Amino acid sequence: MAHNDKTRLVQAASRARQKAVAPYSTFKVGAALLTTNGEIITGANVESASYGLTCCAERVALFTALTSGRKHFKAVAVVARAPGGPMPCGACRQLLAEYATDAEVFVADSKSLRTIRSFTVRELLPEAFLDVP
Repeated sequence: MAHNDKTRLVQAASRARQKAVAPYSTFKVGAALLTTNGEIITGANVESASYGLTCCAERVALFTALTSGRKHFKAVAVVARAPGGPMPCGACRQLLAEYATDAEVFVADSKSLRTIRSFTVRELLPEAFLDVP
């Protein structure tokens, strides 16, 4: 992926982070999905007092994209204030494996957006549960 696309996607995730609703943890996360058509769809985490109802930024972005008819993704960026950048949780990895199998995953600390770590979805969740009878 071109460096400009990676930088643009991380910056979009950083802007999305500002919209996070994190009154309990104050841990704000932003995500940005890049479609194969070059569109960027963003999301931010939303917390609930009932922690199990909290939704991660990656899933908010993915659900927004899917329900808007976007189904083909090149990459996803995730940004939060975390050394080395925030890693997607297991639930997000599973959904990315299902709906963005071939995507690249970029993570960055919001205090150091130029340092971007890259992974593939397959690296983050090898042998994902994908085949449903």
